[in-house]
Amino acid sequence: MSRLALVGAPSSAGAYAPGQEQAPAALREAGLVGFLESAGWTVDDRGDVPGFRWVPDMEDPRAANAGVAARVAGDVAEAVREVLGDGAGRALVLGGDCTVGIGAVAGLVGRGRVGLVYVDLHADLNVPSSTGDGTLDWMGLAHMLAVDGCRPVLADAGLRTPLLTGADVALLGFDQHQATSFELAAIADHGLAVVDVGALAADPAGAARRALGALEGCDVLALHFDVDVVDFLSAPLSENVERDGGVPLDAALAALGTVAADPRCATITVTEVNPDHGAADGSTLRALATGLAGALAPAR
Repeated sequence: MSRLALVGAPSSAGAYAPGQEQAPAALREAGLVGFLESAGWTVDDRGDVPGFRWVPDMEDPRAANAGVAARVAGDVAEAVREVLGDGAGRALVLGGDCTVGIGAVAGLVGRGRVGLVYVDLHADLNVPSSTGDGTLDWMGLAHMLAVDGCRPVLADAGLRTPLLTGADVALLGFDQHQATSFELAAIADHGLAVVDVGALAADPAGAARRALGALEGCDVLALHFDVDVVDFLSAPLSENVERDGGVPLDAALAALGTVAADPRCATITVTEVNPDHGAADGSTLRALATGLAGALAPAR
């Protein structure tokens, strides 16, 4: 059977408020491990890296908790390196806020050219000076690319800076109406491939193939899934409660499955899940857990 290592990153350091730090435990409680095993994986649950519950940061309010986010990312990177060094096939990283994904990418450094499929309604290309809220949730990709204005403590969280170039990134599900002008300029300046939310909604698998096509030259891939790409009213999963569109959960999962089927895919990161926002009986979270297991099922 195929081997999948599970790594939890229970941190909301980069969030707007607490919530996401509960997600790794909540997904396990929703039956994720059992669903993955039923889908054909031999699951090696490696537990959690040390977590963090969001607090206000009065010392650096424009990049709140940056030092902690960097520490979590570094711990995730080390866990991913250990997983892949042990020959465990691939790692499923359960966040946590979006900065957890920095660690999932950093853990692949040294394995050839690294590519990133970034499934998110947002580009996460802001820096502390481009937005006033100080929330690192939508600055993670900027720090992977070391965009001017990033906090060095987070941009340098991996074994090299920058972790990626623009040619190594494909945005999948991006909505330009959710972007700042700074982000739109960064997409153009860095030459990121974009497959927008309309394309994802119309043809999830086809949109995923387009994203993969932009990364043909990469040797190994990271898949980043921010659940805010899922329409909040149809599946209230994310931290972001704005009624800002997105796609049905099934569409997002179909795209994930297409990317995950690529043999180069070594890490899958799930972020921005806030367990408090789903149904009180746990059915919303179970739907995500079962859907993830189905989408990520190994090739037979």
